[in-house]
Parts: sequence; structure tokens; C-alpha cells
Amino acid sequence: MIKVAIAEDDFRIADIHEKFLETFNEIVVVGKSLNGEQTLQLLKMKEPDLLLLDVYLPDMLGSELLPLIREKFPKVSIIMITAATDKVFLEKALSYGVENYLIKPVSRERFDDIIQKFIKKHSLLTSDQKVNQKYIDLLFSKGKNENSGKGAGLPKGIDEITLGKVNAVLQAKREGLSAEEVAKEIGASRITARRYLEYLSSVNQLKAEVVYGIVGRPERKYYPV
Repeated sequence: MIKVAIAEDDFRIADIHEKFLETFNEIVVVGKSLNGEQTLQLLKMKEPDLLLLDVYLPDMLGSELLPLIREKFPKVSIIMITAATDKVFLEKALSYGVENYLIKPVSRERFDDIIQKFIKKHSLLTSDQKVNQKYIDLLFSKGKNENSGKGAGLPKGIDEITLGKVNAVLQAKREGLSAEEVAKEIGASRITARRYLEYLSSVNQLKAEVVYGIVGRPERKYYPV
């Protein structure tokens, strides 16, 4: 699971963003903070993978937090979500390697798109895929549309990064796995895992068999070819 923290002084907006995030099976919100001091404490206690950071916090600017965060928590990824349109804030955000910069009010579609791109990047970084040029190109393609980088022309709803994770799990567990077991391994829903498994089966990259458990209940298992 990807751990996300929200730094936002307006609790209503923080609650909205939390509800948006809750729709992603790969994400868990580990905490919310109302100011800069609370944000630093939250990062220390929860060690999130991603921080959604506002600029206008009551005790300090979010942009002033960036050097402190990078010094103390260098591995956390940051997405700025703010009403600040001053170019100075944007330039500082870029200099400290933020993932993205969203201007309020943020549409649900835009929010979901940015979070989905982060999930794909995080999945790639935590996968067992070999580091080669193709891997690097995927990692740095966060600005491209969803159909880019699919190489062999993958169908809608199937992306190469998640496909690689599913393949890696199956190769590591050659005794065969169910959709539910694969879902737990890759941090996705059973429905998502099943979709990828059925796609791989349809292109003969794995085989599927119906097996019967102790109580005789049939279960579909997938095996690498």
C-alpha cells in the first residue's frame, strides 16, 4: 500500500482530498495536518510515501517546508495542491523535485489522473523489473497519456507497469496463484488482478486451471508458461 499524508489548513478541502484518495485500492491515508509543525511531526511518525502539500499554511509557507522536508525526509514524494499562482512558488517547488503542482480548485478528473500517474511510477520503482532503457523510459514518461509506452499495443485498462508487476509475482510463485493472491501481492483489488491475469491468459503468457480446495470449492489459478 502507498501511504499518503495530507497537509492542508482547510479541513473541508483535506476531507475532500481524503475521500478522493480512498477510491484508490493502492492507497491508504495515514494522517492529515493543519500547519507546518504538524506536517513535520506527521512525516516523522507515519513515514508516508507521498505528501499532498498546500502552500498557504498558517505558521509557514509550504514552500518554506520543502528544504526541511528534503533534509529530514528525502524519500517522501510531494505533490503541491494550492491556490498559489506566483511563479516563485512554482520555481521553488520544481527545484525541490515535487512530483506535480496543482492549482485549486482541482477537478476530480485532474486529481485522479495525477494520483494514478504517481501510483504507476511507485509501482515501477518497487517492482522487480530489470533496469534497462525501457524501464527508464517508463519511469520518466509521467507526463505522457495513458496509452503511451505500451509497446505491443495493450488494450484499454491494461498498463505496462502493472502488467510487469503481475508477471513478476507469477514468476516468483511458480506453484500458481489465484486472482485474490495476486491482488494482495501487487496491492490492488481482486477485480484488477483478475483483469490482468485474464489478459495474460488470452495472449498465452500464462495458463489458467480450475482447482478444487479442501471443501471442494472450485478456484481459478494462474501459472507462468
